[in-house]
Amino acid sequence: MKISIVIPVVNEIDLISQSVERAWSAGADQVIVVDGGSTDGTLAELASLDCDLVQSPAGRAAQMNHGVKYSTGDILVFLHADNWLEIDVCSQIRIGLVASGCEFGAFRQRVNHDNIVYRLVEFGNELRVKWQGLIYGDQAFFITRKRFDFVGGFPEIDLMEDFQISRTLRKYGKPLILDGPTVVSPRRWVRGGLVRQTIRNWMMCGAYRLGVSPRRLSQRYRRHDQ
Repeated sequence: MKISIVIPVVNEIDLISQSVERAWSAGADQVIVVDGGSTDGTLAELASLDCDLVQSPAGRAAQMNHGVKYSTGDILVFLHADNWLEIDVCSQIRIGLVASGCEFGAFRQRVNHDNIVYRLVEFGNELRVKWQGLIYGDQAFFITRKRFDFVGGFPEIDLMEDFQISRTLRKYGKPLILDGPTVVSPRRWVRGGLVRQTIRNWMMCGAYRLGVSPRRLSQRYRRHDQ
């Protein structure tokens, strides 16, 4: 089974090289980077990298859906630019999907920071996938192309597209969680404060569950380059 890794980016000049290179070493058959209007030199950096570069209107969901149009894989992996994959983890996907009969899933995380509190973050996120079936974008969400097309891709909303597609997919089975790991940059927690950022994330998810619109939530979501 061929695997296409899709990476949406906006202004990721510092991290995009590592993300692309690690995607190849993870065992990808295709790496697609979808730029949503970078202005910081990311495009020049991408020109020197081994990837399929496409451009799209800004918006993570729109960018990922657009990238899929150029994919050739039987399995799709969606990777944030500030995440990377360990060597040969794509073999875990190939073996795991066949052995389990699942059609989608995620990797366990490893936040790239030595503070023991991050181990609790990793553990909590793993429990969320197991108990609630909710996969967040920084866990390297993967899915068969057949199931992705069947559900219509990511809902093109301003925020929470990962939350919403997980809700949809729960109707068709449980997600598979693999050892991976997906290595995650701690930049958002470091910048916002670990406790404050974690509480902020919980509040955003809670508000969405209560019906607050993604557009309204996006107005309170601080991008990494702002």
